[in-house]
Amino acid sequence: MRLVETSLSLSSTYLGKAIYNNKGQILLNEGVQLDTRLLQRLIGMNIHYIYIQDNKTEDLKLHYPISMKLRRKAITSIQKHFDEFESNRQFSNVLVLEKAAKSLIKIIREIQAEIKDSQDLLALLSDVYTYDHYIFTHSLNVTMYSLAIGMKLNLRDYELETLGLGAILHDVGKVKIPEEILMKPERLTDEEFFQVKKHTVEGFELLRNIPSVTLIAAHCAYQHHERLNGSGYPRGIKANEIHPFGKIIAVADVFDAVTSNRIYRQAMLPHEGLEILYSGSGTLYDQKTIEVFRQAVAVYPIGITVVLNDGRKGVVCKQNIGLSDRPVVRVLEENGIEVDPYEIDLKTLLDVMITACDTTFKKS
Repeated sequence: MRLVETSLSLSSTYLGKAIYNNKGQILLNEGVQLDTRLLQRLIGMNIHYIYIQDNKTEDLKLHYPISMKLRRKAITSIQKHFDEFESNRQFSNVLVLEKAAKSLIKIIREIQAEIKDSQDLLALLSDVYTYDHYIFTHSLNVTMYSLAIGMKLNLRDYELETLGLGAILHDVGKVKIPEEILMKPERLTDEEFFQVKKHTVEGFELLRNIPSVTLIAAHCAYQHHERLNGSGYPRGIKANEIHPFGKIIAVADVFDAVTSNRIYRQAMLPHEGLEILYSGSGTLYDQKTIEVFRQAVAVYPIGITVVLNDGRKGVVCKQNIGLSDRPVVRVLEENGIEVDPYEIDLKTLLDVMITACDTTFKKS
């Protein structure tokens, strides 16, 4: 199967991977023949990339970093406990908040275990989702990215648990932001952006009063929008004033924000999201964290068509652990001419590199 842009010109092709809602329920099943009506519906749901069936890549297998069962459980748990945090905003029932935090810690341990057991690079594009509420899916994705970075940095289990809790709750302060601001499709006014920025302080004030949430985890909510050069918020602190976990979550947060479907813009592909991070490396985001993240995440997900510097074009068919920008590519064209498919490993062909991605699709 191939990852391509959702386009009305894909009519009469077949869906290669099911599309789910954020609770893991199938909205459109694998194998469904696409027509203009379905494609318009997908575009209307802000799904800009889909997997389609293709006889040259039909053997490719896609893997989500955690099981669908755990994903559904995590999303449901995050939503439930965020609602509890909101309803107990005045800290009138600390026991309720404490119970919610402990429940989320158990979820983090399960996520940590499944990511640790996986031999694949982290690839969140392997399934396509629509989102009823972005904040819950975003919190899960940021947690997975942050844990993947932490594991690459050889953090201890208790440190990963703290990092994971800080990540899963980093946006909890947004429960106090009006939904019409969070979901606004147009550019925010200065006053609206001022309201949004309050979520860092709101989250910190909530979390620091919960006994099972460490102060470091609470500071993850406080600091994930701080930047190395002091241009972030809410306090404008710099460099070493920012906790290492705050730096990790900042990278995970930005990457997921730009590579996820949002109501006000199209998602970027992973390599484009990584370019955003590198453009701020050393000034906005920690350089070492970005480098480690690059080793952990699939920059070019399986099924995406890539263009090579020698004129060849092919589809990524396998990842190389630790070398996310050097995957195995199934070559399908040479200088615009179709050839019998064959595979090359960019890990060993150091003079060959990916220069672009092509998400259009020509029916053969």
